[in-house]
Amino acid sequence: MSEATSQPTTPTAERLSVRCCIAGGGPAGMMAAYLLARAGVEVLVLEKHADFLRDFRGDTVHPSTMQALCEVGLLERFLERPHVEVSQVVGQVGPDTLHLADLSHLPTAAKFVALMPQWDFLDFLSGEAKRFAEFALRMSTEARELLEEGGEVVGLLAQSATGPLEIRADLVIVADGRDSRFRAKAGFPVEDIAAPIDVLWMRLPRHRDDRQAVLGRIGPGYVLVLIDRGDYYQSAFVVQKGGYDAIRSEGLDAFRQRLARADPLLADRTDALKSWDDVKLLTVTVDRLAQWSRPGLLAIGDAAHAMSPVGGVGINLAIQDAVAAANLLAAPLGRGRPTPQDLARVQHRRLGPVRAMQAVQVAVHRFVLSAALTSTRPFRAPLPARMFNWFPILRRIPAHVIGMGFRMEHVRTPDVHAG
Repeated sequence: MSEATSQPTTPTAERLSVRCCIAGGGPAGMMAAYLLARAGVEVLVLEKHADFLRDFRGDTVHPSTMQALCEVGLLERFLERPHVEVSQVVGQVGPDTLHLADLSHLPTAAKFVALMPQWDFLDFLSGEAKRFAEFALRMSTEARELLEEGGEVVGLLAQSATGPLEIRADLVIVADGRDSRFRAKAGFPVEDIAAPIDVLWMRLPRHRDDRQAVLGRIGPGYVLVLIDRGDYYQSAFVVQKGGYDAIRSEGLDAFRQRLARADPLLADRTDALKSWDDVKLLTVTVDRLAQWSRPGLLAIGDAAHAMSPVGGVGINLAIQDAVAAANLLAAPLGRGRPTPQDLARVQHRRLGPVRAMQAVQVAVHRFVLSAALTSTRPFRAPLPARMFNWFPILRRIPAHVIGMGFRMEHVRTPDVHAG
């Protein structure tokens, strides 16, 4: 890392130079950094928070992500961390218990979804990346502005706990999430896709003798998801877009009763919600950039395409972006500054899978979630959904979409440290 040769531009500033600077230490940024550093490319990751401990983030690690970990020799160590394995997706729609997906037949090293807090995943990945001299991570450091010369991006201006930074880089990757400040700063047009739902996240106690909870419950006026976290459920209650204020105005007791009606299992748990501070609103956004790159700059992950929570696939699409970006850009970065054509290849490869997955999510929003939330009558699951119970082989189709996506990327970058 070139930090040793840094020269401050002012008495209070620090100047750095690196091949690749990544804004955002989330799944996309950290995986891209790991793979590039493993391939011998100098990488600096800027993470604005002091740690990774943020609750209610995407905590499902899918088979496609674990396949990438397997291909770089990390899967066994990753699975040593506490996690819950889910190979069967079961949901309750009205009176029907539906077996919706069977991941046990996937052609991947891990044939299940690993439920693990995202901070554990990021802590694991950053710890493995630190084995490479080419990798550096600066926490409590926020990327704020693009550094431009002649219409091209040549670095970032950032603020750390100790003062301002000027970072020169052959490539800037923005992976700072759906609220990325760099979308507008880079002039990237956004294609907004209407999302008719929001989600209320909360923790509810799990008892040791609980039966295995179904992942989702759908009925007239409610959609509830319970993710097993061992000693608690990470719980998602889906509401109509903008409906949070109306629910809050009814009072916390009424909301507790809504939860208990959706799943009687929770009737003696809802007192864990002491105030509305225990309920976090996720405003659901589905969008994508029409343009992911310009000279010296590339957006990946949620910064390039915000996903709905449906299927829990956002983190895994972000990881697939990172793998593709590393595959396509490690060699150009090894030679110097990637060309605009090099950067455009990442979008060309990843845009199709993103569009396809967002189309699936929009269909689920419209025909399942919105239909349930606006219904006032008891209903059953539609006939095509009940067919998954009658013909188990059909469960492999949604398993493939959830577990592998529409294009699973394989790691092609070398490990220059091997041997």
